[in-house]
Amino acid sequence: MHDKYGPSLLRARHDQVHVTDEAATDISSFKAKPINFKIGFWDPEVNGTRYLKALMYNLAADFSDENWKRLRRIENRNIGDPITITYDGEQVCMDYLLSVLELDFVASNVELDGTRVLEIGAGYGRTCHTMLSNHDLREYHIIDLPNSLKLSSGYLRSVLPEEKFARIHFTAIDDVDTRYADTRFDVSLNINSFAEMNAATVDAYLALIDAHSDYFYIRDPVGKYLDGSLDGHAEGREIVKMALSTGKLRDVIDIHDNRAVASRTQAFVDAYRPGPRWTCVADGWARPWSYYWQALYGKDQAEQLTLAEDDENRP
Repeated sequence: MHDKYGPSLLRARHDQVHVTDEAATDISSFKAKPINFKIGFWDPEVNGTRYLKALMYNLAADFSDENWKRLRRIENRNIGDPITITYDGEQVCMDYLLSVLELDFVASNVELDGTRVLEIGAGYGRTCHTMLSNHDLREYHIIDLPNSLKLSSGYLRSVLPEEKFARIHFTAIDDVDTRYADTRFDVSLNINSFAEMNAATVDAYLALIDAHSDYFYIRDPVGKYLDGSLDGHAEGREIVKMALSTGKLRDVIDIHDNRAVASRTQAFVDAYRPGPRWTCVADGWARPWSYYWQALYGKDQAEQLTLAEDDENRP
């Protein structure tokens, strides 16, 4: 082989193992095979973290100055050893990039200082951590399953100062009706979990929000997908069957077709409206996932004033 223009040892190996004469002859599907993974892009099946970090990089690159300020106010983000990148000297992970974008959407439409917030299904508590780090909230209430409450309470105690942690109230699902019979929330939140609940459970939570809250923010998928190329259905067909049966929006769509996603956004807005007295204040694509949407609803002003008066008069 000619030394002047010859390949490196690595490139020569790629040609011997992947870009073979046989592979180069068959162009029927070469773009989804190892031949193209060595000359075009990285194999997604073994480079998931590489692509996750690239996605994080692109989200961070589009952050506004205000969102960078929000992110930097959140201390102890690296507890738990997240996958991170460094952008402009700041270590960032996907969870808190998303939390800041969600906060940006809500705070652009609602004054959060002094509010009582309810989150239904908080995961490990990233949204609570983000909001308490950026706003002087009156209280933050979390409803969740027992093991999730254990995780979020332990995490939030480790990342927040005691004064802010004391504002958080953790409520098990069996205690919801008795604990919140007379409680008013300024803002209720659900992120990434209504789509995993039974539809009747979602309706019960929407009824709770309708009766006790002024605003409601949701970020969730617009539909289901059945694309084995994403993960090979690695957890088995039974888990796929379970996933397809949950939530209020169960239509299977092509989540990588923007028009297919757009066709389901009004159904999303309608499905998660807590009741007839509510208006969708704002909605839009929830980056970066193609099939996620977000919406903020507000209760009619007259109803809000009535609830506020009841709250003030309550001992």
